This record gives sequence, C-alpha cells and structure tokens, in this order.
Amino acid sequence: MSRTMVSIWVYICRLPAGFPTIMCEIPDPGDWGDAAAQLCGLLPLLGFVGAAPSCNHECNRACWTSRFNVNTDYENEWPVTGVTRKFDLEITEVDEWVGPDGHIKKGAMLINGGYPGPLIKADWGDRIEVTVTNRLKVNGTSMHWHGFHQLNSNSQDGVAGVTECPIPPGDSRIYSFLATQHGTSWYHSHISSQYANGIVGPIQINGPSSYPYDTDLGVFPISDWYYDSAEHIGVPGSPPPSNNILFNGMNVAPNGTGGEYARLKFTKNKRHRLRLVNTSADNTFVVSIVGHNMTVIETDFRYDVVIKADQEVDSYWLNATLSSTPLCGASLNPHPAAIVSYEGADETRLPTNIGLPAIEQFCEDEVTAKPLTSRTAPKADFTNTKVDTLAVTLDVKEVNKGISKVLWAVDGSAIDVQWEKPTLEYVVEGNFTFPRQANIIKLPEAAKWSFWVIQNNSPAPHPMHLHGHDFLILGRSRFVANPLVDPGRPIVFDPAVDGPHLKFDNPTRRDTTVLPPFGWLVIAFEAGHNPGSWVFHCHIPWHMSQGLSVQFLERADLINSVMPNLMPELRMKCDDWGDYANKDPGFKMRKIDSGI
Repeated sequence: MSRTMVSIWVYICRLPAGFPTIMCEIPDPGDWGDAAAQLCGLLPLLGFVGAAPSCNHECNRACWTSRFNVNTDYENEWPVTGVTRKFDLEITEVDEWVGPDGHIKKGAMLINGGYPGPLIKADWGDRIEVTVTNRLKVNGTSMHWHGFHQLNSNSQDGVAGVTECPIPPGDSRIYSFLATQHGTSWYHSHISSQYANGIVGPIQINGPSSYPYDTDLGVFPISDWYYDSAEHIGVPGSPPPSNNILFNGMNVAPNGTGGEYARLKFTKNKRHRLRLVNTSADNTFVVSIVGHNMTVIETDFRYDVVIKADQEVDSYWLNATLSSTPLCGASLNPHPAAIVSYEGADETRLPTNIGLPAIEQFCEDEVTAKPLTSRTAPKADFTNTKVDTLAVTLDVKEVNKGISKVLWAVDGSAIDVQWEKPTLEYVVEGNFTFPRQANIIKLPEAAKWSFWVIQNNSPAPHPMHLHGHDFLILGRSRFVANPLVDPGRPIVFDPAVDGPHLKFDNPTRRDTTVLPPFGWLVIAFEAGHNPGSWVFHCHIPWHMSQGLSVQFLERADLINSVMPNLMPELRMKCDDWGDYANKDPGFKMRKIDSGI
C-alpha cells in the first residue's frame, strides 16, 4: 500500500484506473489557519514520552501515539496494538441483478449481497482477520488486500496460482495479517477478470496525517460499471465503454430511468478528509469538486484529499471526467457526477453550475509528490550494472480455426499460473524448476536494489501494480493524446539520452503507476527483506487475464522460515480445491486464461 502523504496544492485530483505511500512534508503552520497554528507547538514533541494515544486530533493530525507519528517510516517500524479486527465476507452470484442504477447486470458477483463490499476499517498496528466464504456457483475465488506489503506473510496476499489455490465453492478461508501501514486502499478478488463482476470493497487504516482536518468522510470509491459480465467483455478486443460510473456504489442511470446520486455532506468552514479510490476495471478519471480546491495528503492510485468548505451553503457537483482518448477507458455516461451538499442546503434541487472543463491527462498519473520518509536509489548501481528490461507486447494467436486469443506478453511470455499448484508450493517443496509460463524472476540476494525498465511496445497504457513493495519512479516517457499517430511507434529508453534525467534522490514512490503508451517506465525497489512471490502486473483485469504479469520470487531461501506453517496450510486448502475440481469429470471451472 504505497503511502505517500504529500503537501502539494491541487485543483484537480487525478485518479487513473486501478490505487497511500509514505508521508510528505508538513506545510508551514501559517497555512493551517489560526486555530491550528496555535497548536503547532505540539509538533516538535512528537515521539517523546508523554504523548497520549489520543494525541491525534483536529489540529494535530501528525501525532498518533507517544512513539509513532507522521515521520515514522512504517517500512521499518510500526505499532502493534494487540487488537484483532474480524470481518466476514460472503461471495455470492446473481445471474441478473438489478444494480444501483436500476438496470440489470448479468453475472453479478457480490460481497455480503451488495456492491461495493463492506468497509474494512482498523487502526494502524491492528491485526486484520477476514473470513472469506465462497458461495459462487462454479467459480473458485481469492481475496487480495491491495497495497499491503504483507511483510513476512506472502501467503496472505491472495493471488490464486501464486500464493494459494483458489477457494472452491462452498468453502472458506481465513486471511490474517498485521496492518503495518496506514491510509486508504481496497480489496478485490485476484483470479482471472473476476473482480470486474463486483468483488471489490474499501479499506481504511486510521493513522497520522501530514495535514489537519476536522472531519473524515471515509472512503469514497469510484468505479466503472458494466451491465454485461466480465467474461463476455474485453475478449478478444478492447473493453467496450462502461455502461455507467458509480460513486460509492450509486448513480443515476445515464438515460435517467433509475438510481440516485451519491451524496457527501460538508459543514461550513470545516476541513473534510475525503478518501478517493478508483476501483475501476478500465476507466480513468480526473476528479474535481465545483468551486473547491483540494489539498492532496496521500497519493497512489488512491488519493486522500482535504477540502475546506469555504463556499456558500449550497450543493455542488463532484465530477469524474474521463479522458478524450478511449485508450484510457470510455463510458456511456457522458457526465459522471456525485453531489456535495453543505449542511442547511436545499437538497431537493440539483446543482446548476457544472464547473470548468477538467484538465486532460491522457491517463497520466501524478508523480511529483515528494515523500517525507526519504528513499534514495544508488545511481551508481543503475549506471554501472546491466539494468533489466521487461518488454510488454500484444499478441493475437489463433487457437482454433477462426478463433483468436489475445495475449499480453512480458518478454515474449504471457503468464499462465497453475491453480492446483501455486508458486509457493513449489518453493516449500524445494522444487525450483518452474514452468516457463509462470514468468518467474528470481531475486535471491539480500538487501539489493532492483532496477527495471519496462518498455511498452503497444499503444495501450497499462497501470502497473507491484505486490509486496513500493517502488521508486525514477522516470518515464511522455504521454500522448493519440499514440497511434504520435509517435506511431515505441519510444525506446536510451540510457545515454534518458539516463541523466532520471531522479534517484527521493522520487515519488508507489505500488501502482501508469506505463505510458508506446513508451517506457523506469522503477526501482529494494529487494531482499520481504520473502515471497510477488506479482507485478497490469491492473486492468482483462490484461491480467490475458497474461500481462511476472512474478518476482524474492529470497526463496527464507520463505519456509518466515512462514513456518506454510506447507500444512497450503496443502489443506489445495486439497480442498483438488477435491472440488476432481468431483466433476467435466469440471465446469476449467481455466481458460492466465488464472491470476
């Protein structure tokens, strides 16, 4: 859960397809307002004995406890509260579900009977325990906790065919992990393109903040919504336009025949924290609130913002504007919006001011944030060693006469995992002869920086997500409006030309960023301290399904020791999956794609 809390001023919040990193510089107290400035004398005392657990309040959000605060580097230390927060998620399937906008969705997969799933909310340092029960008709499932590093708990990462076998219908699994990070994120199934059918939900881990606020409005997911099932979309070509855009699971139908607008409530002259998460399968947005500025305090493919309610008591549109290029996703809803109403406003009237046109981003996400807890990648290691390049290509193969299959390949190989024998099972057995299509990249060394150039040889942008780590974004090529025309061919990374412009000293770091169309991206992360198999993949579910992923197998020699009960846990759940798969000779759930 890459966590970068930043103190930059913005008017537009960029929210590309897909998901708070490390914290960023605390603004000058003079910018906080008179009331907050009076309390700023507390800040130098952070971390000293005597600070109570309740030190986090409206004017000093930087404090958390006597030991932990906004300056704590949670990749190295974190609180352990001894509290376990328990949640139950039941996954069900409805062939024709009347969705939030009044229209029927085919093949809906729901959590606890609704969409999105329930909020998982905890405090920094709590243990989270989630029981996932599969009530789907024939599909296996799994659950991934997006952005959580899962330090020494790779088995809880929830990737079918990599860290576990799928949970079969009628069975359940308990995931248990420590919230070593804080901020905003989400959870979703991680098997084929399944999450696009509705298996998603928000996560809020309370912790310190780099900016004061009065009210936390909570997580506000924004997502594309398709009336057809994910299995019938995006194969073999690009996904069609979404039928609607939902805000916290709500919106009116584009044709006005059903549903209602999602609403947020502001209190005049108060600062409100809003946790924006894009849980879309394909669409990207520029988010704005008419007449209001946003201060970004946390950024990844989730954006936490603080908004001062300093306008007249009224209602205002919260707009999610799509890019003009369909390569960033398109929708049949031309003006997706929710409503922000001040207390005392007449909520029977819709807002009238639609606001100024949004800034066109062409899928480009924000990479100028400066993390407060600094990381510097050694430039000499990049310059003096061979840097690995991952080439992303699109391939269409004829699998049967007249039937084609789209494959997204990395270095010529589209990933294809084995549900019945996940990567971790190979490792605990001491078998390191992996199938080529597992796309395993071994990282055996302790504490070594790993540099990667990802070269996109296709015109499609890809939101690339890394499990188990945050990565430093050293640089990337430009984004263009129409890559088929400009440049019309790949922009190839040139170390001699592009190398001097890379940023090694505390650049933005995230767990997700966009690989430009026909362009390149250079990232670095410090491998060696989190044993496990961590996937690095495009977060568009159909691209995952079609193979756009690799696995970084990190410190395989330590996996058994940091997870001592791994083998019996794996074997028991994989036996459950095998029993289910072997009961039906026809086996209705045959794997027809990458599996992840």
